[in-house]
Amino acid sequence: MTPQILFYILVGITLINFLKEEILSNLNAKHFNDDLPKELTDVYDAEEYKKSQNYKLENHQFSQYSSGFSLVLTLAFFFFDGFMFLDQFVRSLSENEILITLYYLGIMALGSDILSTPFSYYKTFVIEEKFGFNKMTKKLFFLDKLKGWFLMLALGGLLLAAVTWFYTQTGNLFWLYTWLLIGLFSVFINLFYSSLIVPLFNKQTPLEAGELKTKLEALATKVGFKLDKIFVIDGSKRSTKANAYFSGFGPKKRIVLYDTLIKDLTPDEIVAVFAHEVGHNKRKHTLFNLVASILLTGLTLFILSLLIGNPLLSQALKIPTPSFHIGLITFSILYTPISELTGLIMNVISRIFEYQADNFAKIHTNGEHLISSLKKLSKNSLSNLTPHKWSVFLYYSHPTLLQRIQNLRK
Repeated sequence: MTPQILFYILVGITLINFLKEEILSNLNAKHFNDDLPKELTDVYDAEEYKKSQNYKLENHQFSQYSSGFSLVLTLAFFFFDGFMFLDQFVRSLSENEILITLYYLGIMALGSDILSTPFSYYKTFVIEEKFGFNKMTKKLFFLDKLKGWFLMLALGGLLLAAVTWFYTQTGNLFWLYTWLLIGLFSVFINLFYSSLIVPLFNKQTPLEAGELKTKLEALATKVGFKLDKIFVIDGSKRSTKANAYFSGFGPKKRIVLYDTLIKDLTPDEIVAVFAHEVGHNKRKHTLFNLVASILLTGLTLFILSLLIGNPLLSQALKIPTPSFHIGLITFSILYTPISELTGLIMNVISRIFEYQADNFAKIHTNGEHLISSLKKLSKNSLSNLTPHKWSVFLYYSHPTLLQRIQNLRK
């Protein structure tokens, strides 16, 4: 294979991926005005359903503009030798391979995020504001950006520096050391995400004593779930949308409820949502996802180690000197079909897990309470209740609302 052929393969993968996303997005859009199934007719009244249709349409159109911009930018980098010019620039700053890698990928990551910021700003302060979701101030928006950049540079930079050092010291065996490092980092993040990362962006407070806490503790005792930490997060300072999540495992596990969830749902509905989250823990879904993620990372790194030393990866982007950072970029594009396949498999498994967690909640609480909570959450976020089946199959980590209701009422 010649560098030119590989170049066009990279461009082809990029274009095919874009076209696939656009086709699925347009298929979804054709169903925005579908009549609701009878099980969902009580989610919206006529005015609310019209509002949800308008919200979906605006997001669809916005997504077309933003993804089109991203494609043009990527193709410009390909056809106007952007990868080569940036490589020459960072090599003028240092001769150290670790620093060159950090400069190169850091500039690309920051540059991409800066260029996408106007789109993010528009979505937050125009679309989300128009439909009554946004509660974020402009100061908070930019403060979140700065914190995100700090975490990317600090944590991402340290990991990338370590991986590059492994490569310079061990060659193609670097994947083993990198796999071990990322595995340990993944465990660390799972254990301490809520206690170390979340506080940088949100305030978490223990759930106050009262009817809700009493009911949650009663359920935890009933199902044998050790419950030490129930926290409420101030999600309302950014959005009116509600959520709840389970994080960590062992002594570090905790349930986090959004304050908007407590505002929107009754105590019995929240208990049903809580039972669903406990179901994930009792069925070992969190542990499975962690192990699967680590194994998939190992597979990716092993395949990377087979290709990273091939000079074609750099030559395809008109860079004569084989470079670790260019190899990473080229490989990430070539790996897209495999990552799409593994993502599809993980989504299928995730949907099965969601059914299992729903069934756990149905056994230990009133299933109708979970159904009513799901309907309220869908209504309050103007969710798409009629997605195209291919979009669901390829990208949904959760079953649709209709599928979940049908399962709960079996």
